[in-house]
Amino acid sequence: MPTPVPADPESIELATLDAVPPQATERLRDWVLAYDDGTVGRAHSAVPLRHDSCEPEVLQEIERRYASRGLEPMLRLARIPAFSPLRNELEQRGWRAQKPTAVEVATCESVAASGAEIDVEFTDAPTARWSEVFLGEGFDPVDGASRLGILRRARSSVFATVTVEDKVAAVGSAGYSQGWCGIHGMRTAPAFRGRGFAGGIIAAFAREALSRGLTRAFLQVEQGNARARSIYARAGFGEAWVYEYWAR
Repeated sequence: MPTPVPADPESIELATLDAVPPQATERLRDWVLAYDDGTVGRAHSAVPLRHDSCEPEVLQEIERRYASRGLEPMLRLARIPAFSPLRNELEQRGWRAQKPTAVEVATCESVAASGAEIDVEFTDAPTARWSEVFLGEGFDPVDGASRLGILRRARSSVFATVTVEDKVAAVGSAGYSQGWCGIHGMRTAPAFRGRGFAGGIIAAFAREALSRGLTRAFLQVEQGNARARSIYARAGFGEAWVYEYWAR
């Protein structure tokens, strides 16, 4: 059973935007509105920073602000009872929910102890070889290029590379901000899957977090990605909430 971890929505959402920085953001009451013309939903959606209440009236102002920038509005909304009035308003306006994604949390101590100590190289920016694996087989090239460009803007992240016989086997990135180790951008080359490299990278990120005085880790994974979620569960991650992207 994963150790309970206080999952403060505001710090997690701000840490997420630190790791996948939009081109611009602004605050609207208890919301952050992220503006970006790329493909990464987290970087171009509006998200509430509190999970205790939400006024449906905020929707009209969100729509106006995105329209003023020539962008289609999108919300990243936790699937919790407090947001039921807003979800009802969205449905009445013809918005639809898509891509349910789990926010999972763990203690850095449990994650650090979960994986074998493997040789992981950390860099402050994605290298050409890191990018080659990240943009490898099965990744849409347009989406991949957009994601890579956003990750390069991060200023509190490290990029991990595992090399086996001069071949890059696995990569990942982690942001250290807002009191969290936020894990993003995990990718293992097809020929090296099932050998524990993803778990080793995650554990290395957590050990680095502990050296920086951070004790909590989070990640976001599509709810239907059973393979990835099983890896994260073995590392001690448990679900804090599930969000959906709402768009017209």
